[in-house]
Amino acid sequence: MAGRNRDKREGNGVPIWVHLLIIALIIGVIAFVAIKLSIWNKGVTIDTSDVDASEYDVELLDQIFVLTEDKLEGHEDDGEETILVLGNDAVTYDSSDTGVCAQIAAKTGANVINAGFPSSNISLKNAEYDDSYSLDRFSFYNVASSISEGDFSQMLETAKGYDDYAYTLNTYNLADLDFNKVDTLVIYYDATDYINLRPGMNPGNEADSMTYMGALDSGIKMIQEKYPFIRIVCMSFTFCYAYDTDGSLKNGDRVDFGNGKLTTYLQHMIDVCGDTGVSFVDNYYGTIDEGNSSEYMLDNIHVNQACNEHIAAHFAEVIYGK
Repeated sequence: MAGRNRDKREGNGVPIWVHLLIIALIIGVIAFVAIKLSIWNKGVTIDTSDVDASEYDVELLDQIFVLTEDKLEGHEDDGEETILVLGNDAVTYDSSDTGVCAQIAAKTGANVINAGFPSSNISLKNAEYDDSYSLDRFSFYNVASSISEGDFSQMLETAKGYDDYAYTLNTYNLADLDFNKVDTLVIYYDATDYINLRPGMNPGNEADSMTYMGALDSGIKMIQEKYPFIRIVCMSFTFCYAYDTDGSLKNGDRVDFGNGKLTTYLQHMIDVCGDTGVSFVDNYYGTIDEGNSSEYMLDNIHVNQACNEHIAAHFAEVIYGK
């Protein structure tokens, strides 16, 4: 009996099975860690086919400013809300009842004036106007300059050279407008500056009108100086596609032509709005993305009636609480 007990114990009296258990535990831990490390190194593919992205909220980047009392001092309210919209194809591609201007009018009850110019940009192509690129006359920067000077003669003269009557009609909309009756000015351009390779900014000259940021900032300040009582709202462009160097359409979030991706230009607008005290309405997040683009886009950049209605509803809600 004593011999059998000695067989089951070592010299210190600890049973052999205890040692065996400890060794097994150590081996198990080592194996577990090795397996986990192997999985981590290889990565894990998660099946998201049953996940509905619409269930998740997207954080919008809206930032809203209200004019201070000193800006409104001496200005008489005529009792009618008048909204002037400056832009390009974002507001002129559909000028019917399904367009964004008409949708904003329907949702706010305001008098909405469309002063958009097809294919125009926020920035200038040439620092000095050149007839070889007459679209510069209708850029946001030059339109803002004409508004601040109260002189639209050069715009009207240039508009005569276009077959599209929108250039003439919308210039007259500006020339005939009593700006003392304008309550809100909306700046709404699509991502043409990005697609046309206009620089986003010039670190050496923040007011450079040949850059997206410089033209937007300078134009806003010209209007603010002339009409401090007008509330200005910048509405961002929506998601769009861009043609890569190989001629294929690519997600604007992923293509950098040397001046940044779409989100870079979005941040430029946000920065300008913060600097000038202008409200910013985010049409980029929560509207169109690569997953639903076929439902809201007519081509790589122009949007349809459903998108216009969504944009108008969002504007009415954040600016007018409707």
